[in-house]
Amino acid sequence: MTRYDVVIVGAGHGGANAAIALRQRKFAGTVAVIGEEPELPYERPPLSKEYLAGDRAFERILIRPAAFWAEREVAMLTGRKVVAVDPDARRVSTDSGETIGYGALIWAAGGHARRLACSGHSLAGVHSVRSRADVDRMIDELATTTRVVVIGGGYIGLEAAAVLARLGKQVTVLEAQDRVLARVAGVALSRFFEAEHRAHGVEVRLGAAVECIEESYGRATGVRLATGEVLPADMVIVGIGIVPAVASLLDAGAKGGNGVMVDQFGRTSLPDVYAVGDCASHASRFADGATIRLESVQNANDMATAVARAITGEPQPYEAVPWFWSHQYDLKLQTVGLSVGHDAEVLRGDPAGRSFSVIYLRQGRVVALDCVNAVRDYVQGRSLVLEAAVVEPNLLADVTIPLKDVFAARGISDLIVVQSR
Repeated sequence: MTRYDVVIVGAGHGGANAAIALRQRKFAGTVAVIGEEPELPYERPPLSKEYLAGDRAFERILIRPAAFWAEREVAMLTGRKVVAVDPDARRVSTDSGETIGYGALIWAAGGHARRLACSGHSLAGVHSVRSRADVDRMIDELATTTRVVVIGGGYIGLEAAAVLARLGKQVTVLEAQDRVLARVAGVALSRFFEAEHRAHGVEVRLGAAVECIEESYGRATGVRLATGEVLPADMVIVGIGIVPAVASLLDAGAKGGNGVMVDQFGRTSLPDVYAVGDCASHASRFADGATIRLESVQNANDMATAVARAITGEPQPYEAVPWFWSHQYDLKLQTVGLSVGHDAEVLRGDPAGRSFSVIYLRQGRVVALDCVNAVRDYVQGRSLVLEAAVVEPNLLADVTIPLKDVFAARGISDLIVVQSR
């Protein structure tokens, strides 16, 4: 049995950054990264954008080149899937029967694309957007594809729809809820992106329930809705979220459910076993203390750094402010904070000008911003989220007042109110 001082399960952003952070912190022990895919760690956000569009070659989305890992003596054990964890013996087992021992284990396995529960979900022509292999299969079919149905109006689905529309495909987006981005954004942002996609020729259908995928000779030919209507399709893309890859950890006794539970240092309930990224659930002050599981590059990278600090003896609680981005057409969306649970939203700027922000409040405090082509708001609004600032909505909405100055403006406003009494 081969043994490493630190074994990292998962070769995505979290796993790669954990290995990088360990070496940056002068960790001298042996390190191995186990990844299901045959490739070295690569960036996943470009898959639904530049890589699908053909604007960036795969080599340009590698997190680090092969020489980097070799120079830092990080063993890359690719093409292996961990299927069992033995926390007492401190070892993991792979699908090939290989056993690998560890001193500390970092679980960064992410998740797998959630599949449709209806018939036809595994037909040829039905795709998810989770791995390079997924997108390569889509690219291989583009030449013979005219009509595309995207199931799911989240960021992955909308980004793929934008690329395919730009490539001249006839695209229909199906969203089961009454607006796109319903889980992650407010109404104003949802309506803006719905209008943008329609303006680019994408048909957006809301409240659309899928009954099954139609087939001919083992290949998808359309999507049947609950109404009985069939939408013809040469390609079907399913973007309905992920299932966190934590079964092996839970089977080993780790606490969790929708992800594995970790504390503020990334520790699971198993000894010397940590978890980071999409598969890790943790309490967050940015969600009013609720337990959350974030699916973002920022979260994976920052949690990995926190775990590296814990392993190297300088623990520091993970309290990074969440941020996220999305590119659709010529629109750059930047998000800071978490809008989940907000009870008010303030529109700053005019969506018709295609540069504006939505500021989310919870009990009067700023908890998040969605900034569309508004980089200055994004940069300056970060401090408002960090401080959970209480600012009058009319000041937040006033585009003549930079967000970095709203505290000063608030003071003037308060003074005027006091003097008027």
